[in-house]
Amino acid sequence: MRKFLILLAGIMIAPPAFAATVTNKDDVQRTLVVTESGARSELVLGVGESLEFCDGGCFVTMPNGDREALSGGETIEISGGRAVFK
Repeated sequence: MRKFLILLAGIMIAPPAFAATVTNKDDVQRTLVVTESGARSELVLGVGESLEFCDGGCFVTMPNGDREALSGGETIEISGGRAVFK
């Protein structure tokens, strides 16, 4: 019973992971335009770089111009300038 309570306490304390993750698989730098809480910013990804962003929902314009609404928790790979959701 004690082990169960310790496990339950650990689950309640651990923060949820709601950020999206993006990885640039291309051989050139890529830029995403992110709009979160009304603020627009550019997210620059170097070759092979991975970043977490959009922890509370956002809109993203991908390198090829596609727009997506994210809720957080998505895993995205940029390949050939296009976003591939995993």
